[in-house]
Amino acid sequence: MDNILELNHLSVSFHTAQGEVEAVRNVSLTLKKGEVLALVGESGCGKSVLCKSVMKLLPPNAFVKNGSIVAAGEDITQFSEERMRCLRGTRFSMVFQDPMLSLNPTIPIGKQIMEMICLHRKVGRQTARQQALQLLYLVGLEEPEQRFSLQPHYFSGGMRQRCVLAIALAAQPQMLFADEPTTALDVTMQAQIIDLLRDIQKKLQLSIVFISHDLGVVARIANRVAIMYAGKIVEIGTAEDIFYDPRHPYTWGLLRALPSFVPRGGRLHNIPGMPPSLLHPPQGDAFAVRNAYAMKIDYEKMPPFYKISDTHSAATWLLDARAPYIRRPELLHGESRESIG
Repeated sequence: MDNILELNHLSVSFHTAQGEVEAVRNVSLTLKKGEVLALVGESGCGKSVLCKSVMKLLPPNAFVKNGSIVAAGEDITQFSEERMRCLRGTRFSMVFQDPMLSLNPTIPIGKQIMEMICLHRKVGRQTARQQALQLLYLVGLEEPEQRFSLQPHYFSGGMRQRCVLAIALAAQPQMLFADEPTTALDVTMQAQIIDLLRDIQKKLQLSIVFISHDLGVVARIANRVAIMYAGKIVEIGTAEDIFYDPRHPYTWGLLRALPSFVPRGGRLHNIPGMPPSLLHPPQGDAFAVRNAYAMKIDYEKMPPFYKISDTHSAATWLLDARAPYIRRPELLHGESRESIG
């Protein structure tokens, strides 16, 4: 598969009253055509900032410190706001966590979809209406003709998220950023939205970056998974690699916190401590102070990426040839692979 997005040593910072916050630190990442890549990590680790930096949706105090963003073979790092407006919706689009923050509460759903179609596809209103109805069918909204003229407050949370997805797909984007699109929904509706995203991705051969803090949700949809901590990617691999051969202690902690990995009657595991302040990132491994297996070098020097296989890499000193052998914590507790996710 060809790369549709390439991030090369990207660093993004924020100017604040306290100083410079290094939100994304030296991230290199690729997204392939027709692939679902999940970005996973605790809140504040830089997942959303990373995706918003691609679409240039960051606030005025944010800036790309170094690195490059290449979308569909074109370096867009220094693109102006005017040029980016032409790309948003067509080259990439985004679905946010709370659908009510994406929808205008006073305008009917159908009209909001039509506006996006007319803006980017340059078609007449009658054609735009037909295409908007087709999109509502595509996202699984029941009785779209009857709901076309209703404002968002008539819809449930799951229905609103389907409408937001229809708007995001209106200009036929090549890639979609889904920023925790199921977090505000109940478990049943989460499963429906994930299945819908997976179905649409296959139908349209869409490339998706799926942001989440929940590996259980990620297991249902992702082809590859990138684990992010303190603004950096610390492990990346196929979903199979991450769930059944994790190598970074932070990934172990995230997996052990999943209910699927806890024996019946057991207690959920938590990762002790807090992520570091990115006003002054630590000199060594940012996870060292929360890592029960940290060595002296973890506090002194940032670990490089160690290649585990052609698809799997992790940045931890435990993979160094000089490191002592550490037996990975038991994660699966005898569960079958099919039971996860």
